[in-house]
Amino acid sequence: MTRSVVDRFVDGLILSSRYEELDRIYLKNRVMALVGEVGVEQDSHAETLVELKDELVALAVKNGHVGALLEEQDMLGAELMDFMTPSPSQVNQQFWTSYETDPEQAIADFHNLSKRNDYIKVGAIAKNIYYQVATEYGDLEITINLSKPEKDPKAIAAAKLVETSDYPQCLLCMENEGYQGRVNHPARANHRIIRLNLGQEKWGFQYSPYAYFNEHAIFLNTEHVPMAITPKTFEQLLDLVALFPGYFVGSNSDLPIAGGSILTHNHYQGGRHRFAMDCAEIGQELVFADFEDVVAGIVKWPMSVIRLSGEDKSRLVALASKILEKWRSYSDEAVQILASSNGELHHTITPIARRKGDCFELDLVLRDNQTSAAFPDGIYHPHPDVQHIKKENIGLIEVMGLAILPPRLKKELQEVVDYLLGEVDQVAAYHQEWADKLKSQNHVQSSEQATQVVQEAVGQVFCRVLEDAGVYKRTPEGQAAFLRFADYVGLADENI
Repeated sequence: MTRSVVDRFVDGLILSSRYEELDRIYLKNRVMALVGEVGVEQDSHAETLVELKDELVALAVKNGHVGALLEEQDMLGAELMDFMTPSPSQVNQQFWTSYETDPEQAIADFHNLSKRNDYIKVGAIAKNIYYQVATEYGDLEITINLSKPEKDPKAIAAAKLVETSDYPQCLLCMENEGYQGRVNHPARANHRIIRLNLGQEKWGFQYSPYAYFNEHAIFLNTEHVPMAITPKTFEQLLDLVALFPGYFVGSNSDLPIAGGSILTHNHYQGGRHRFAMDCAEIGQELVFADFEDVVAGIVKWPMSVIRLSGEDKSRLVALASKILEKWRSYSDEAVQILASSNGELHHTITPIARRKGDCFELDLVLRDNQTSAAFPDGIYHPHPDVQHIKKENIGLIEVMGLAILPPRLKKELQEVVDYLLGEVDQVAAYHQEWADKLKSQNHVQSSEQATQVVQEAVGQVFCRVLEDAGVYKRTPEGQAAFLRFADYVGLADENI
């Protein structure tokens, strides 16, 4: 038997949240106050609360209770899903009570809540294009990010008319929890954050609304303080992987060009996902003096990675801190490595922590943000000949082997496929040389074959992107220079 959209939505609220049958009339009236009363009795065959919410939002648009802009509709949608979301205090109490007996269940429950209440945009994420490409470094992952809707020109115009506000200060501030949103700031009425302590600091744990990988989590300082890679960073990352079993946790670097886009708020990212870099083997073993108990080595990876592992977190922190200190001040002009120029510091680290059995593992990715006349976007940044595929900064997620490519490529790469098949005469100018090369090397007979050729080629371009971002190239000269730095840190005699 079919039931009206509002009744089915209320049914879902009562079944999936803290409400009881006695609350039915109250809930129905509150929902109608938001979406209007006309049409709420229409039949619905939707199966989930998220689908019912979407029907109610569409009804609200029809009734004139919300505007036509997607941002306005998102605000209403988040407000509707807030009905089924426990308060922050309840969410935290449930999480930590469950954690005492089963940490993995507590994490799973919070992740499921974040999906069921539409904070994690499961439907939008499913639109992303994803595939893997085999390379000499393992299977790199390619995504074309289609989950985030492109800005409507009307929304851009409307945002200019909105009175300037610095509340919340940024997208990672605690004040986003429960925030209604506005045209130029996303809706967060259904957003919840788990509170936790990292040493003497108070932090939050949440999920990413537009996840790039399984259980894509964000750990954020409750204070609006800038990104900073310090010994405390290593300590906190290792504490987090101990606190969240099965998760890796890493940090973007703290310098522009060599890291992520949000440098104003200290935060980490983590999740339950195995990247190609996780699987990469040690190519050169290292033994550092006074740290013979720490297993160390250079990872066989296109970027420059020193891996440390051991059971004692404090020993990993101590050695990582020494490597960071030495890297900050290290120069080797023979291979175009400068610690600073014109008063600007160039060196930092992208660290990634994980736990394997009783051992903790810390990958230290050496980063350098120099620019030059030949490479104004960055010497260790995607070079101009690969920027037709990837021009943006190489942050934490790309470092580990997952490409996040812009939406424009969905259409543009299909044009390259059509070009290989002879169905179009040209492609976007910045792809033309690449497309011509592919066409001369491959004689495709079908759309499937052409698509595979293009996908494989994109994977190889991403591999090159990572090699460009590598400070020490995987050449005899580059690896010899890498060992010079390791010796500068302080190698033990057994390396000689």
